[in-house]
Amino acid sequence: MPSEEEFSLEEGITLLNFTRENIEFYLKNNRRILIPDKIKEKFSNKYGAFVTLNRYNVSGNPLRGCIGYIEPTYSLYDVIHKVSISSATEDPRFPSVSLDEMDNIVIELSILTPPKLLEVDDPKEYIGKIVIGRDGLIAEKGMRRGLLLPQVPVDHGRNWDVETFLSQTCSKAWLDSNAWKEKSTKIYSFQAILFEEKEPRGEVVRKYLN
Repeated sequence: MPSEEEFSLEEGITLLNFTRENIEFYLKNNRRILIPDKIKEKFSNKYGAFVTLNRYNVSGNPLRGCIGYIEPTYSLYDVIHKVSISSATEDPRFPSVSLDEMDNIVIELSILTPPKLLEVDDPKEYIGKIVIGRDGLIAEKGMRRGLLLPQVPVDHGRNWDVETFLSQTCSKAWLDSNAWKEKSTKIYSFQAILFEEKEPRGEVVRKYLN
């Protein structure tokens, strides 16, 4: 499970630099970089992770791409190697990022804890179990599944309460926004360690949400 002890700022800097280098190399050469041995050695444990690309200094929603793996199925270096490219070129909401665009994009990395099913007798109990700024959510019903990262309800001027967060997560799963009130809908929570660039190719910081 990610913790501040497991991932130092120095390691966050290493991972963010690796992420950017991989994206820009792919956009220039149409292939991924070779993963350095030191990164394979240091980040071989399995984690879920997401790479988010945001346009720099853009009012409103700056999102330009976000792709990740929820479950801790692959080594962290392998996940980042894959999803960094996917976030830039395969997010179905956006056209592929261009190399020139990377001059105006900041990168955010979310390293996830394994999702945990929130067990309740009454859906109203979710309100007391979910903490804004700490938890990310997954809504699942049948074959439909949607995820929102812990930073979504607080970033970019949003000030969502728990009910809004639940509704938006259901919508992300292509469910009715009130589907979280149905016992057939499963809600999972998870947490994340976050690192981000303060500006394109700039200082990397650990991101705190509360």
